[in-house]
Amino acid sequence: MTQPDDRPPWVADGAWRARVTDALGSISEAVYVLDPGDRFTWLNAAAERLLERPATELVGRVIWAEFSDLPGSALQRSLEAARSTRETQHLEFFYDFLDRWFEVRSYPVLDDLVVFFRDVHERRTLDEERAAESSLIRAVLNALPSRTAILDGDGTILTTNAAWAAGTAAAGRPVASRAGANYLDACRVAAANGDPYFRAAVEGLEQVLARQAPSYSLDYAATPAGDRARETTWWHLQVFPVDDGPRVVVTHTDITDRVTAEQRAAWQARHDHLTALPNRAALDEAIAGALADDEGGRVTVLYMDVDGFKQVNDSLGHAAGDLLLRELAARLSHRTRPTDVVGRLGGDEFVVVARDCDASGGEALARRFRSVFDDPFEVAGTRLPLTVSIGIATSDPAPTRPDELLRDADAAMYAAKAKGRNQHLVFTPALRTTLQDRWQITSRLRDAAALDQLVVHWQPVVHLATGDVRGCEALLRWQHPQRGLVGPEDFIPIAEEDGLIVPVTRWLLETTLTQAVTWAEAGLDLVVAVNVSAVHLSTGTLVDDVLGAVARTGVPPRRLVLELTETALARDSDRAAEQFAALRSQGVRLAIDDFGSGYSSLSSVASLPADVLKVDRTLVAGPLPARSATPDAVLAAVTALGRALDMRVLAEGIETPEQLARVRAVGCEYGQGHHLAPPLPADRFAALLAEGRRQTGHQRLPPR
Repeated sequence: MTQPDDRPPWVADGAWRARVTDALGSISEAVYVLDPGDRFTWLNAAAERLLERPATELVGRVIWAEFSDLPGSALQRSLEAARSTRETQHLEFFYDFLDRWFEVRSYPVLDDLVVFFRDVHERRTLDEERAAESSLIRAVLNALPSRTAILDGDGTILTTNAAWAAGTAAAGRPVASRAGANYLDACRVAAANGDPYFRAAVEGLEQVLARQAPSYSLDYAATPAGDRARETTWWHLQVFPVDDGPRVVVTHTDITDRVTAEQRAAWQARHDHLTALPNRAALDEAIAGALADDEGGRVTVLYMDVDGFKQVNDSLGHAAGDLLLRELAARLSHRTRPTDVVGRLGGDEFVVVARDCDASGGEALARRFRSVFDDPFEVAGTRLPLTVSIGIATSDPAPTRPDELLRDADAAMYAAKAKGRNQHLVFTPALRTTLQDRWQITSRLRDAAALDQLVVHWQPVVHLATGDVRGCEALLRWQHPQRGLVGPEDFIPIAEEDGLIVPVTRWLLETTLTQAVTWAEAGLDLVVAVNVSAVHLSTGTLVDDVLGAVARTGVPPRRLVLELTETALARDSDRAAEQFAALRSQGVRLAIDDFGSGYSSLSSVASLPADVLKVDRTLVAGPLPARSATPDAVLAAVTALGRALDMRVLAEGIETPEQLARVRAVGCEYGQGHHLAPPLPADRFAALLAEGRRQTGHQRLPPR
């Protein structure tokens, strides 16, 4: 009996057909043969495993009947196309039965079809994942505001985002902007033409591409050539590797707003907000610089105070007084020599720093400045005949420090005013004997604490989002037996200069913390803030004085905040950082006071272990000089700086509803000022909070 031939009938008899059948039977791909009626005529072992059916069961059976999910599928259409066209068909097909992707190739051979199945599920899945990842990366790239490109190892652009493609990557400079262009070569060409930015950019880019540097960044200014109508913009270039491979990412971020705000904030820190003249900080630097560069010449300081200015404010109002001060600033600026510096200390006090000028030259300048007042000032329709008193101090033979020159010029000014105003006077040591009032204040201040003449008023610190009173600032006052209640501005500077500030601050700390204990026992949950002096900081006793008061009163250190002005911190930032780090390690917190009125650098502020940034009232109040930023922009920049340094931001000097709205709008977290609540004696402060709790059920101020 003849055995049935289980080899495909489309293979002719012969030795070679056995080899072909054996080869198809042993390959890893699934292979089966369909006759013209779509019946299985042969399957290899891989096909049996794929279909999960043995050949003995499938041979002679119609594929569409055996596998009910295949009729109407892409596979059926592909096989029919192979039969009708007599051409090989190729298909990637998702087989639901097996939940996998297959590559299917159909070969017409005589009247039959030879069908090859290859499992491509892993490759197809990986391709789809890569496509999805690529789509995601593209979406992320296009969402970035920075102009971004990815380069290969030789600097050729592989891809860019929409922002890069929308314009040149370095604004105002022609560079490669399309995929396929070589960005590094374009930068080299620009560098060879003398552009300093591109010289630096090429060096940094080459270092990162060679993995000689982990990253590179550069801030640069770009001014469009030949287009004066467009202002200079500022950009931040950053280059960093994508991964361990050769690719790098290049970004150009527009930082114009940030740089402009920083420049304006830096300008404002060194200039008077009303007149745009240099302020005390800038004048100190000008005097110090002149003394350092003196080379045998003399430095003279002229200290000017407008006679009768208070009457202008009282009769015409502060707005008129401000107009007068601006006009005076302009007149003085026009009368100075090119090497002179004119600035405003505050109020109606102006200072001129004159290089290479002795006492007689100072008197000549004083006469010139007094002539500024020969023509009356016209303010609000009123002609104001004013005069000025001027004190003159020179560095020859002494003093040699800015504060000494200013002090002596100030003393000479007061002596000139005492002579009858509209005078100028050169300082002499004999003038010191005329400062009796100052010495009297010093003498009485020594005994003020013992005589119970020092008092503390308390101003609430309010959480602006909730209205909760989270703390208060202890504000020192002097109940003078003759002058009445004297503010700190009238005696603290004298106390600092005459060595009284340390005992006064010790008294203030003890009183403040004792009051905090009393309030805590009454159920008031408050943090108390105490102002400390740079002079106290310089003595080296501040840490012991503070921790001693904390230990004696039993107040938790975290409930005490020490406030030091930005200017004081900047003068000796290393000493401040050391002492405040020691206090902070024990739980005491630090606030940088009057930020925005001084001249500290961002790096020095960032180096301090501070917890609170108190925005100066001048930034809260506005307006700013015409060439400066809008009040809100600078206020927002300072607030953002505080947040970036992980500090709580507190706006001080909130005097109006409009100012309250402004500080809230820029995100200041805390506030204090007369609009919220004025400084009050302890009993009235406690009564105010008690009334607020009665009305609101919380530790808040009473609703207005």
